Amino acid sequence: MGNEIELITSVRWNEGGHEVTLVPAPEERVIGARTWGRHPALFFYDPRPLWTALGRHWDVIDIHEEPYALATAEVLLIRALRRQRAPYALYSAQNITKKYPVPFRWLERWALRKAQAVIVCNAEAGTIVQRKGYPGKPDLIPLGVDIGRYREVESESGGVGRRDEIHVGYVGRLERHKGVDVLLDAVVCRPQLRLTMIGGGTMEEALRQRVHEEGLASRVTILGPVPEDRVPSELKSFDVLAVPSRTTESWVEQFGRVAIEAMAAGVPVVASDSGALPDVVGEGGLLVPEGDPDALGEALLRVGTEPDLARELTTRGRTVADRADWPHVAASYHHVYRRMAKKLRHHTADENPPEILVVAFGAPGLLRNALEPVKHLDVTVVDNSSLPEIAALCAELGVRYLAPGSNRGFAAGVNYGLEHRQHPDRDLLLLNPDAVVDPEAVAVLHRHLRGDATLASVAPSQVDANGRPTRVAWPWPTPWRSWLEAVGLGRLGRQAAYVIGSVLLLRAEALEEVGPLDDHFPLYAEETDWAMRATLLGWRHELVPDAVAVHLGGATSGHPDRREKLFYAGQERFMRKHYGSLGWQVARAGQIVGAEARARILAGERGAQARRRATILRSGPLRSAPRLEESPGASG
Repeated sequence: MGNEIELITSVRWNEGGHEVTLVPAPEERVIGARTWGRHPALFFYDPRPLWTALGRHWDVIDIHEEPYALATAEVLLIRALRRQRAPYALYSAQNITKKYPVPFRWLERWALRKAQAVIVCNAEAGTIVQRKGYPGKPDLIPLGVDIGRYREVESESGGVGRRDEIHVGYVGRLERHKGVDVLLDAVVCRPQLRLTMIGGGTMEEALRQRVHEEGLASRVTILGPVPEDRVPSELKSFDVLAVPSRTTESWVEQFGRVAIEAMAAGVPVVASDSGALPDVVGEGGLLVPEGDPDALGEALLRVGTEPDLARELTTRGRTVADRADWPHVAASYHHVYRRMAKKLRHHTADENPPEILVVAFGAPGLLRNALEPVKHLDVTVVDNSSLPEIAALCAELGVRYLAPGSNRGFAAGVNYGLEHRQHPDRDLLLLNPDAVVDPEAVAVLHRHLRGDATLASVAPSQVDANGRPTRVAWPWPTPWRSWLEAVGLGRLGRQAAYVIGSVLLLRAEALEEVGPLDDHFPLYAEETDWAMRATLLGWRHELVPDAVAVHLGGATSGHPDRREKLFYAGQERFMRKHYGSLGWQVARAGQIVGAEARARILAGERGAQARRRATILRSGPLRSAPRLEESPGASG
């Protein structure tokens, strides 16, 4: 693929109780480093090879360690000392939400916040790293398997479903959380099943004793550990492989590579629904409730006695296994590296106008004004109000209409549209229903966005209904900016950092990397949050003065008091997410000081508005935020 890759790894590592020594192939650029410590999260590398390597130019650094690991902190510290500017990726398989002690949870959040990619081997790990601070969309890439190694071995089985005796196999550690006792229970009371267990662990002696005491030696064989090169032929000898993992308080199945290996070998798989197994096995096997020996035993019997089912699982399993083949995994990593280096480009987005997405809530008259100028483009309306009038308007104008069925807010509406895009490789224009932009301005925005590979979003300059300019580009909301505003120094440090979203063009490549809007925001600040996350991932945002749009501003949002409560609820959510609880309290204090000062100084309605604002802030905006309207009529 044209990549120059250098690997630094441990010269020796204890893996599952066995010492593994590094033996690189002659053509591989691999540097062995000493390590101190054996726990996966509590070891250090010899810093000397890291120091040397991080002093050179790289496009991307891939740290294949958990975000909370000491080794991750070590690499990032040396990266900072060497002033290495290459973006870095992290890896995570941790699919249990854990709150680590200080300083590990600080290191974890810091590492995630600055990472430009996180590669996970299961979906839940991706959800967890996002919850803990990673600003983008994690990349789900399976653990790699040499598929050919398992397909080339001749089968030693008599054929699935064609014998009175069904050969069940197990390959893995003999530990309670792996469910080996559940598997033995499933086999014991079903005379048709014969079991071979491969692997070692703390339960090995207890299992052997049970087999002896219950007279199961003719049906249960415990081989113990076998050489790695023997595993493919052993797998091929099975009629069906069991993966009966069982979740505990401190462990859950993170992948289950043996399931992929068995499917590659053409062996049907029956697995529990623990952790990542449903995602890994997918349609390639049968899933049963974890810890249920009856369900497990019946599923094993089905595979062994129903030839059509066994053949179907074999076919589907090979398709699933192909996704973990090394060339496929390498292509996925290559895609991530190109994106991190900002070398990934969607040519479809270069050559075609953007899609337009409008999230509407009632107000068909305003929506008509927004849609008329752009109706000949690819437009989708997501109608949070599910009004027949909106559906009829879209049909009249020839634009696509989607109704999610409830009003869960602007961000959820945008995300619903993202899930149902017609052209996901194109850029996306978010158009408020109370904003108007003509096709020429859209074209100007598109040319500007595609002309700079570092831009995630662009917006036009805006005027209100009376032609007065309105502000589009803003500095980031921060706790310290709240105090600058409170003491009348808000003009300091007003360098524009992002653009607002009444008319906002988003880059396809940035959408892929950052992901959808955060629909936990009640109504406001979701675009600010998306822009912040994009910035953390190395993107920029710009105002395009040559394009102009008209924005009425809050014309579809109901009462002003309601808007203000939702606005500050969005501010609280943003501050808590990006600056923590302490950051929000600092910002809140500054906003209260500013509001109360204005309430004393200003007369009339402006003073009353400042008093209402102070009341909202003192009571806690998120706590007092009104529920979203279920119908346009709810706003009065």
